[in-house]
Amino acid sequence: MSSKFKNFGLISLGMIAGVVGSMQFDAMAQKNAGAPLPVDELRQLADVFGLIKSDYVENVEDKKLLTEAISGMVASLDPHSAYLDKKAFKELREGTQGKFVGLGIEVGMEDGYVKVISPIEDSPAYKAGLKAGDLITRLDSTPVKGMTLDEAVKRMRGEPQTKITLTVARKEEDKPLLITIVRQEIRVQSVKSKVIEPGYAWLRVAQFQEPTVEDLARKLSAIYAQDPNIKGLVLDLRNDPGGVLPGAIGVSAAFLPKDVAVVSTNGQLPDSKATFYARREFYGTRSLGDPLSKLPDAVKNVKMVVLVNSGSASASEIVAGALQDYKRATIMGTQTFGKGSVQTIRQLSADTAVKLTTARYYTPNGRSIQAKGIVPDLMVDETAEGDGLNGLRLREADLTKHLTNDKDKEAEVRNKVDELEEEQRLAALDKKRKPLEFGGKDDFQLAQAINYLKGLPVQVAKAKVVESKKEPSINDPEDPKKNGDTKK
Repeated sequence: MSSKFKNFGLISLGMIAGVVGSMQFDAMAQKNAGAPLPVDELRQLADVFGLIKSDYVENVEDKKLLTEAISGMVASLDPHSAYLDKKAFKELREGTQGKFVGLGIEVGMEDGYVKVISPIEDSPAYKAGLKAGDLITRLDSTPVKGMTLDEAVKRMRGEPQTKITLTVARKEEDKPLLITIVRQEIRVQSVKSKVIEPGYAWLRVAQFQEPTVEDLARKLSAIYAQDPNIKGLVLDLRNDPGGVLPGAIGVSAAFLPKDVAVVSTNGQLPDSKATFYARREFYGTRSLGDPLSKLPDAVKNVKMVVLVNSGSASASEIVAGALQDYKRATIMGTQTFGKGSVQTIRQLSADTAVKLTTARYYTPNGRSIQAKGIVPDLMVDETAEGDGLNGLRLREADLTKHLTNDKDKEAEVRNKVDELEEEQRLAALDKKRKPLEFGGKDDFQLAQAINYLKGLPVQVAKAKVVESKKEPSINDPEDPKKNGDTKK
């Protein structure tokens, strides 16, 4: 918190010092913001900049001050707005394009170490012999113990053709293994699938990226090629943090009638008031044709369950909300994260940008899920014993300065009964539990979804969700314009 205020206090001081009296600067600001510039406050900021330059114990570069100032100003707005420096902007673009430079492993944490969930096929890690279940204990000479998973992942990423040496503990080996891997560009498919048993298939979207719609079309076609008589399909969106909006529209369009509204947005700018429909112009792909046009007709009518949890956010909530509103699928799992805002990338230079919250989004029936999330039709815990680590995750309503839900003022009510006691119980329980492999043989929620599709009993959760008494309106308060702006 203190660093946020420190950053905010340095807003654009060096830049302002030179132009605060400029009529051109004032006119430009009025044109862009529609309001006069707060000159007195800007003079104060310029004075602070001058004090730092003259009195601070060490010399501070102007660029550093300005970068931190911009970062603090944007970050003070809400949890999802951010200034993207060269590195962050590059990582964002890589993430949305489904590629990054690294080793090529899916990882989790176990006992303070990085656990290899699965090496990506044909990746450097796969070729070097890393196996599922391996524990990475050191990255080069640095112990992993004490790092967060994000910190460890950042260390494993880097520039192409650079080396990293992993110290690996493997169950069947008496001594640690030293494995040196050369980083390369990794291309990741965001969609996984398999036929669970004759007649029933599982389709997982891990993140919504630019290639997601094409990947989904390929996986669905492969499922029906393997088993043309699919009776039930599970769409798995658990722990899907979201991604690009066109990906969410395309995934929804695969299962909904053509041309129906999938999601609408509403914000200050005219182009933020929009409705997005289930047709190609709104989920535009890189392929020449429409990848969804070649899907079997049965995809539109197959019985469906959508699995969600508190890690399902943003684009995954758009899909779950649309399929729920049209009663196209039964939503199963636990209440989703509740990120109902749209972030637009405004590029500042060739390699920097601002990610700015520009709108809220609404399901086809006009529901805002901001700070509330999607409430499943069937509440099912992560395991037979309870909701495990999923019950400990933060949701949007827990984040400082989160946007409110403009449709439902009771959306932020959380169940605080015996919260501390429940967290302690879950923490103790999850120390004994292995990381869950979605789609694996021990996937309890997937098993319940298959039971539901077969008409068999489902073990529902005992915990109750605090729901609002206020009914959502049917339509967005402002009539959104029909346009195809892409927001990321």
